[in-house]
This record gives sequence, structure tokens and C-alpha cells, in this order.
Amino acid sequence: MAEKLVKLGIKRQKGYLYYIDKKGDVSCAKMARGKKKGGSPKKVAKCGIKKKKGYLYFVDKKGDVSCAKMKRGGTKKKKR
Repeated sequence: MAEKLVKLGIKRQKGYLYYIDKKGDVSCAKMARGKKKGGSPKKVAKCGIKKKKGYLYFVDKKGDVSCAKMKRGGTKKKKR
């Protein structure tokens, strides 16, 4: 289950990718489609979230910042 960290209520625009950047803020960038190039990122909201290892941080359907523990499964690759 995901845990809600910050309530922002971001309104998303079609054709843009919303993500949590390295500084812990919400940014968006225009998605590349076919031969069209993507755009440079723009800061949407400042949150200042401190990321923990083993967690996935994302903008949920309501436009809020959430996190969920990543599941690590499968077998490890053998070295040749």
C-alpha cells in the first residue's frame, strides 16, 4: 500500500510526465512522441522530500506525493 506524504492537488496536463526530482520536488517534462523530442523539465511544486532507500516516490491520481515500499523478488543473476 502507498503512503501519502504531501497533499498538493496538482492538476496534470496531457502529454507531460510528472515525477519527483533529485531535490525532492515535483517536476514535469513534455513526453517524447514519435520523432518529436521531449522538453526540458519545469518545477511544478516545492516539497523538499527526503528519499529513503528501497521506496518508490510518485505523484498519485489525486496529484499528491506518495511513496510505496519496492518489492524485490526473483533470483539473482549469476556472474559468468
